[in-house]
Amino acid sequence: MTQCATTFDPPPQAADFYTDSLRHLVESGIPFMLSGTYALGCHTGIVRPTKDLDVFCKAGDAPRILAYFRQLGHEVEFEDERWIGKVWKGDNFFDVIYNISSASLPVTEEWFREADHAEVYGTTVRITPPTEFILSKLFIQDRYRYDGADVAHMILKQHERIGWQRLLDAMELHWELLLIHLLNFRFIYPTERHCIPLWLFEELLGRLQTRSELPVPNVRVCRGRLLSPRDYLVDITEWGFADVVGKGLEESHDRNQ
Repeated sequence: MTQCATTFDPPPQAADFYTDSLRHLVESGIPFMLSGTYALGCHTGIVRPTKDLDVFCKAGDAPRILAYFRQLGHEVEFEDERWIGKVWKGDNFFDVIYNISSASLPVTEEWFREADHAEVYGTTVRITPPTEFILSKLFIQDRYRYDGADVAHMILKQHERIGWQRLLDAMELHWELLLIHLLNFRFIYPTERHCIPLWLFEELLGRLQTRSELPVPNVRVCRGRLLSPRDYLVDITEWGFADVVGKGLEESHDRNQ
């Protein structure tokens, strides 16, 4: 069992809520894993404050968790149907997450295949494995929050446990973003480049070379809203770029002429 680093001690009321919530989650029998700051601390030893619990589960299990806690007298809500719900008790809450915020990488059964457990607030719980932890962080690039350091630290401390092929398979559609994070790691740790398999760099750089030799796509697409819905809104609403789903404004206008 993994031993977590000591995290920021929350106020007693919040600590009691976290303790009871984890105990109830285990008692429910619904599969879940703890991620966020707690998983980071368990895998890297990094200690930092946290304001809540990030509970990851499959999409089909999220309503079951919310319904279970509602029966216990808690307030529950789907904050965003695409990826997150919340369980409240007074001012304290925990997140029920079943997709990343861009709704492009859902939590699946594969996330549960590697068993990582840790004792958190007196309860033994499953924590997000290193590979899946990285997947949960790759798209968080907002003007107010950037989780690239979490990715770099996880690679540094857990590179031998990361499923690199699994990571590549999951990021098949957005492989450039994976390459960006890997290059970022090489820049941050120039003496630790051995932590990332050479074959992975060769594969991704080969794709980059091949892509550069092909024509530019016909549709002007901005994928920035996968990283930050607000920072790249102007690209969609005013500059004519297509969002990840749908047509660009200029293209739609041209087609309707």
